[in-house]
Amino acid sequence: MIDTISRFLRAVAFAVLALFGMAMALAFMISTAIAIGILYLVAKVRGKPFGVRAYWSQRANGRPNAFRPGGQTASSPPRSASPFATPRGEVIDVEAREIH
Repeated sequence: MIDTISRFLRAVAFAVLALFGMAMALAFMISTAIAIGILYLVAKVRGKPFGVRAYWSQRANGRPNAFRPGGQTASSPPRSASPFATPRGEVIDVEAREIH
């Protein structure tokens, strides 16, 4: 009898914690949806496109990095054309292979 009551209390505690976790996840999703809605409205008011690609291109255009030597931006042409470097568009897939 004691074992049954103990198992029942564990099940109730687990159910309460599960419901609490689901409530927290729902609150996070709602707050994220509100934040994205605000960002969308701000972008529309400013007249700029809203999306990951627009954000990424905006962030990448203004800063140099190790892959663009000499402070080149993403929109500027390369300074020296290497015979091995081919101009590519957006990278959408990467293939990885193991070498033994």
